[in-house]
Amino acid sequence: MTAKEMLGKVDHTQLKPFATWQDIVKLCEQAVEFKTASVCVPPNYIKRIHDTYGDKLTICTVVGFPLGYSVTEAKVAEVKKALEDGCEEIDMVINISDVKNGDYDKVEEEIRTLKHACGSHVLKVIIETCYLTDEEKIAMCHAVTNAGADFIKTSTGFGTAGATREDIELFKKHIGKNVKIKAAGGVSSVEDLEMFLALGCDRVGTSKAVDLLKEQI
Repeated sequence: MTAKEMLGKVDHTQLKPFATWQDIVKLCEQAVEFKTASVCVPPNYIKRIHDTYGDKLTICTVVGFPLGYSVTEAKVAEVKKALEDGCEEIDMVINISDVKNGDYDKVEEEIRTLKHACGSHVLKVIIETCYLTDEEKIAMCHAVTNAGADFIKTSTGFGTAGATREDIELFKKHIGKNVKIKAAGGVSSVEDLEMFLALGCDRVGTSKAVDLLKEQI
């Protein structure tokens, strides 16, 4: 896969809590120049990005981020406001406490509710693998599939660890045929990008891909 093809599968990310508008402009200018799949940004910047760049790029944002324990009604409100402001893709965090309590049906229903709120827009579901057992990860593969979400995503990048080969391989065995995979968290080298894409990920979330690959384009 060429550098250009790899960048076409990257959600170019800036989610630091102290990100300035100058940081966001740099991200967006790079996304436009190198044609990344999207920019993944804090919700408070969506409207300004949309007003500035229009359809030159795809805006992705996060919901219930990074801890996931917002109530479902709050997450739905976040989704609706993000779409109203011009966002096209939503990366939601599941309620990890519900998973640890074994309330898998409750998690599935929340995902289904947010997918309904998203409509035709893409919903990616962050399950934060670093906190889950393999049994819980498999249960989340089923929940994401049954709820009709578009992607299962490994990590927020704010947890204790990020994407791993083992988790991607586990996902591939247990997700439905209509669910895609996004690797995120700790993707910091060209080798990481190549590995996750070769494993079958349709997206990779990282802040570093453009700097790693721009010299090759």
